[in-house]
Amino acid sequence: MESVQVEVTKKLLEINTIKIQPTNPFTWASGWKSPIYCDNRKTLSYPETRTFIRDRFVDVVKEKYPEAEVIAGVATGAIAIGALVADVLGLPFIYIRSKPKGHGLENLIEGDLDPNKKVVIIEDLVSTGISSLNAAEAVNNFGGNVIGMVAIFTYNFPLAVENFKKAKIELTTLSNYKTLIEFAVESGEITKDQVETLMKWREDPANWGK
Repeated sequence: MESVQVEVTKKLLEINTIKIQPTNPFTWASGWKSPIYCDNRKTLSYPETRTFIRDRFVDVVKEKYPEAEVIAGVATGAIAIGALVADVLGLPFIYIRSKPKGHGLENLIEGDLDPNKKVVIIEDLVSTGISSLNAAEAVNNFGGNVIGMVAIFTYNFPLAVENFKKAKIELTTLSNYKTLIEFAVESGEITKDQVETLMKWREDPANWGK
């Protein structure tokens, strides 16, 4: 898995999916200041990268969750890649909204999900894990049985690790913050002097930069 994490990290950096700016921080929707920004939606615009990520997701599902009966994508970032994974595996696909649709049937989950079906959730990015786990809870409340979650990238926040542990849901990611920093230093994307700043941010992102 380590070689896969490095290869995925390399591909994400090549298409500028991940931007690292310790001296010119980004502001997330949450209001957090961050020296890094990850937009995995961009992978869909690059067929070779998109296919590589799809195939690695397929590998993980086949290896860890061969009993999977349904693939679910978390809206909006993981809908497309999740559908691609489901297509290769020949499995039904559903997706989970962040909140119920405000009209019509007001669905939170789109697609048909039979009771007790074993579901693997696809995510594009995990930060605190709260939105991802809310999606998993929605599937379980709808009658499904979430057996695992796989994502393209995680920031490795201690809070996320704790949240997934409490929820008793296994998370597997194709790349992660630790691998990113190591590769970025080796490839010259960042300097060793910037690493300390980047690691301090990861330890306490909510208060970093204040």
